[in-house]
Amino acid sequence: MSADQSSLSRRQLVAAVPAAALAARHAVTLAAGPVTVSPATVSPADGPDAAVTAAVAPPAGKRILLSCKLGMIPGEAAGTRLPLAARLALAKEAGFDGVDLDQAALYTPAEARAAVAESGVFVHNAINHAHWQTRLTSTDAAERAQAVANLEHCLRVAHAAGGSGVLIVIGQGGDGPAAEIEERCRNEMKKVLPLAAALGQPILIENVWNRMMYDHDAPPEQGPERFIAFVDSFKSPWVGMYYDIGNHWKYGQPAAWIRAFGHRCVKLDIKGFSRKKNGFVDIVSVDDDVPWGEVREALAEIGFSGWATAEVGGGDVARLTTVRKQMEQALLG
Repeated sequence: MSADQSSLSRRQLVAAVPAAALAARHAVTLAAGPVTVSPATVSPADGPDAAVTAAVAPPAGKRILLSCKLGMIPGEAAGTRLPLAARLALAKEAGFDGVDLDQAALYTPAEARAAVAESGVFVHNAINHAHWQTRLTSTDAAERAQAVANLEHCLRVAHAAGGSGVLIVIGQGGDGPAAEIEERCRNEMKKVLPLAAALGQPILIENVWNRMMYDHDAPPEQGPERFIAFVDSFKSPWVGMYYDIGNHWKYGQPAAWIRAFGHRCVKLDIKGFSRKKNGFVDIVSVDDDVPWGEVREALAEIGFSGWATAEVGGGDVARLTTVRKQMEQALLG
């Protein structure tokens, strides 16, 4: 299969993932240990004999599904810690189609699966925010090994929840020369690709302010060519982009980036950004100068169909509902 053919199937594979993941649950052993534990000490507590729960699916017929990060949802109420299922239910109450589990390090695959079944709320993705500190680009081999273990944990959590991917910040530009750290990261990610494929969970790279694949101190208008070259270097449908529109409005035109990413653009993070104020703002607020109309046109041109997740300040159901409505205005017009 050519690189083009492999890449072209990326979003098609993601669309089929939830059903495939459900079918594979009895065939794949899921390690349920915490992320900080060595892989050798993790027990397969959520293995082939685990009880099967009813499938939870997102709404059908929507071209763009709206999600929020779990971290945007309150973790306690009246001084009492909220269980995961209760937090997921708050997202549903606010009108979201699902949740991105950006606190995956806190939960085992079994816990994620049980919370989805109890709440009836779809979890489409998993993230471990330790990727900022424990990096695939680190010069320390032990740190890279832990970063790989963290990524594997997230893949298992996403699979157990019935989702379709894992977001990752791949490293930090300060870890060395660009070519060197990209190769270091690439070698580590390749170790995880067999598990990603077995579980049906793409590894999705987020564009962040980590001084990799863009010029951090240079002005716009920059392009996404280095991101594209890195994704394509894997020649795998299991590596793609979780494109954060607000993050790189500071550096380039989002519509142009979306068109250039094409099929590589698997999921979206959504936030507002003001070039004038050089800072993040509420989506579609008076200060948000992201050209959302152009974004909608570009997404339609590449045939984007999938998840868009808010990554902004959260709060109670009223605040979450406001964010969901802002996303609808930005992405649906």
